Parts: sequence; structure tokens; C-alpha cells
Amino acid sequence: MSANRFALLVVAIILFSATGFAQQNEISATFGRTFVSTQTIQGSTAPDKSLHFGVEETASLNYSRFLKRWGGFGLSGELPISYVIDQDLHTYQNLTPENYNALFIAPSARLNVFTGDSVSPWVSAGAGYGRFKAAGHLNFYGPNPASTITNTSVIQFGAGLDIFPWQRWGFRFEARDFYSGVPTLGDINTGRSRQHNYYVGGGVIRRF
Repeated sequence: MSANRFALLVVAIILFSATGFAQQNEISATFGRTFVSTQTIQGSTAPDKSLHFGVEETASLNYSRFLKRWGGFGLSGELPISYVIDQDLHTYQNLTPENYNALFIAPSARLNVFTGDSVSPWVSAGAGYGRFKAAGHLNFYGPNPASTITNTSVIQFGAGLDIFPWQRWGFRFEARDFYSGVPTLGDINTGRSRQHNYYVGGGVIRRF
């Protein structure tokens, strides 16, 4: 075999390997909103004892690596990262910070159906870390007397749909529940130690 043919063979093998590797990885970016259910303030004497949460903008990034395939099912390891930009709070009394932001990072396992096809639904589950940062001032006036930082564990459950009109670029629609501890929210007690943070969003996905 000549040197030129050998070089072409090496290039072909490298390109083939790179193509195979390219199908093993995905990265997505989605944007949506996070929902938190209304909670009741324990021991409150106010006419409205509820703690209300805004439905706030959230940005999410995700990296995944394909691990194994069984027929039409595919297993991937993924790292969803979700950032709640500004979760507004409201109470009848001036007891809570005006808002907080939240970060959730939850290494997970994802199972796709019809993996590799142009349309692929999936489910995901995992666990990781959450961080809340509350505003330094209360809802109506005055400084927030409580700690503004809360660190917590997070359990993640999710489901979604990936659509690939092109080989490497597609769209992702996802819904995830980041089940976390509760943030420190001023001088109130809701009687809860955990809360559901429901994220619903959509965006783009890239295979590489």
C-alpha cells in the first residue's frame, strides 16, 4: 500500500471514528418557567395566611452522554442545570424577602424511546445539589433579617420530547420537578421541609 493510500485510509478511519463519537454526546439549552405551589404560613393571624410564588423565567442547560442501547431504548447519563432567575414572593404581611433566585444541578440517568430517531420521548431521574439566594430586603420595606443563602439536596424527575428535523440539530421540550429543601424566607414557618420546583421549557439541542 502506498503512503498516499495509507494516509487516506487513516483519515477515513479518523473521520469515521469522529462521526461515531459525535453521536454519543448532546447539549441542549432551553428556556421556560418554574412553578411553586402556594404554601400556608403556620401561626399567622393575617386575613390571608398564604405564601404565593411567582411563575418565573428559568434557563436550563444540559449535557448528556449516550451509554447503552437496547433495541429502540437508549440510556444516557445527563447533567441538567437549571437557574431560576428571579422567583417573586408575596405575603399579606411584610415577612418574606421580595424574591430569590435558585440553582439546581442534578446528575441523572435518561431513558429515550426510539433513540436515534427524529422523534424521541424520554424520562429522567437523578439527584444533586440546590442553592437558594434570597433578596437582602423584605417584600414591602426593610432589610431581610434572616440568612439569604440556603444549600439543599435535590431529587430530579423529568420527561420530555426531542425532535430532530436535521441530523445534528433539533428541538427539546421538557418538564422537570426539582424536589428540594425549602429556602430560608425571613421570619416565617410553612411547616414544610421540602418543596416541588416544577420547570417547563423548550429550546434547541445539538448532537456532537
